[in-house]
Amino acid sequence: MKVQIDQGRCQGHGRCYDLAPGLFGEDDEGYGTVLGDGAVKPDQENEARRAVANCPERAIGTVGEE
Repeated sequence: MKVQIDQGRCQGHGRCYDLAPGLFGEDDEGYGTVLGDGAVKPDQENEARRAVANCPERAIGTVGEE
């Protein structure tokens, strides 16, 4: 699975990088960014799902999830 952020929807609340700092970071303006290629290791899947569920704008999604 990989995570992605729709930058057009992100409003910079920061919940993604607070909940899953190994998967998300922030840019110079405080908007969420995906770290690396967005690949989620098995031990990070719960953090990824929590970040998706807690984004107020629903800007975070996953791809390749089985």
